[in-house]
Amino acid sequence: MAQTPVEVPDDTAFLDFRRQCESDQGWVPKYSKRGIVVCVQPPGPDSRTEALHKVKCQFTIKDVPAETLYDVLHDIEYRKKWDISMIESRDIARISANADVGYYSWKCPKPLKNRDVVTLRSWLVLDKYYMIINFSVKHPDFPPRKDLVRAVSLLAGYLVTSTGPNSCILTYLAQVDPKGSLPKWVVNKSSQYLAPKVLKMIYKACINYPAWKKTHNPHFKPWLNPEQNALPSISITRLAMQHGDSLENIDESGLCDANEDRGGNSDDDNDARN
Repeated sequence: MAQTPVEVPDDTAFLDFRRQCESDQGWVPKYSKRGIVVCVQPPGPDSRTEALHKVKCQFTIKDVPAETLYDVLHDIEYRKKWDISMIESRDIARISANADVGYYSWKCPKPLKNRDVVTLRSWLVLDKYYMIINFSVKHPDFPPRKDLVRAVSLLAGYLVTSTGPNSCILTYLAQVDPKGSLPKWVVNKSSQYLAPKVLKMIYKACINYPAWKKTHNPHFKPWLNPEQNALPSISITRLAMQHGDSLENIDESGLCDANEDRGGNSDDDNDARN
């Protein structure tokens, strides 16, 4: 199979991402509580798997500046403090002043296998909008591992919209193929249970970030100051698009509804609308 070349997102790609984040058309509400709204966009007629639906989570935040939230989403050292699902995260190489390649692996509820992903990430600040988007790529030095299932991010990212000097709206949009023939309850939980918890975790991280950053290299922010980026450079020609068809499909379909309440029955879970 021919390798699909990779292109760094341009301004048009970022504007399209913002449009998707801000649009209500085609989105079905699944959850709404305490400033968090979760919607899903059903797969189109050409989709081959339900895992390819889109999820959009929006969190209205009244006491965190957009700049702080944007820093938290970028700061890989701080992420080690708050992201309890993370197994490993690393920035691999720099592509341009606002694009890099990274690796991320995370824990999944047992008995599912844990996942990982290699992505090209790009970011842009435009007026009151702060955007980060990513999609899966192949990197020759980071092939799929036997102990993890390689997921595929078709498109995922954050839009942080400033609504005042100390307030913002966080929108997370994702279309991800987790691979592995995941059972239906996992897909349901991702939109109705897990997504709100992740947004709340990010919010709590934002509250603690200013104090933490004061004692942890406070002036080091390569996402704002490209001259601080010490990552090795990589030519984009060494990368290729990662398609799900080329990955081994681990069958986890036998892990069925008996595990549905594995995450516990929280008030948030009970308030999710089917």
